[in-house]
Amino acid sequence: MTSPLAVSLQKQPVKTKGFTLVELMVVVAIIGILSAVGVVSYSGYISAAKEKSAKNVMLQISLAHTEEYSNSGGYYTQADSSCTPTSLTSSDIETTLFGGGDQIAKDIGYEICIASTGSSNFDIIAQEIISSNACQLTLSRNGNFTRGDDC
Repeated sequence: MTSPLAVSLQKQPVKTKGFTLVELMVVVAIIGILSAVGVVSYSGYISAAKEKSAKNVMLQISLAHTEEYSNSGGYYTQADSSCTPTSLTSSDIETTLFGGGDQIAKDIGYEICIASTGSSNFDIIAQEIISSNACQLTLSRNGNFTRGDDC
C-alpha cells in the first residue's frame, strides 16, 4: 500500500524554471514592434533636422546678400536665372558671400544655389542630395519659404 504522502507528491505538477516558448515569442514581437516605430520616428527626426539646418543656412545667405548689396550695389547670383544646386554652386556661394568659410556643411544633405529672378530679386534654392525624389526648398528675397512637392 502507498502512503498518503507518496500519493500527494505524485498529484502535484512539477514546477519548472524559465519561460515558455509562447512567452518568449510575445516578448520578441513586442520588441520588434517598438523598434520598427523607433526607426521610423528617428528617420523623420533626422530628415526634419537636416531641412531646418538647410533653412538656417539659406537665411544666413540672405543676410550675406544684404551685406553684398550694401557693399557692391547688387546681389550675387549664379550665371543663369534657373540654377541647379551642386557642390560647385555651394562652394561659389561660400567663397563669394562668406569669404571662403565653411557655411554650407556637407552633413546637412543639401546643395544650394542663387537664381536671379529680376534686376533686384533673387531666389535661394536648396536641393537635397539624394538620387531621386529630392526635396527642394526655395527662399525668396522677401523671406518666403516654399517647399517642393517631394518634401
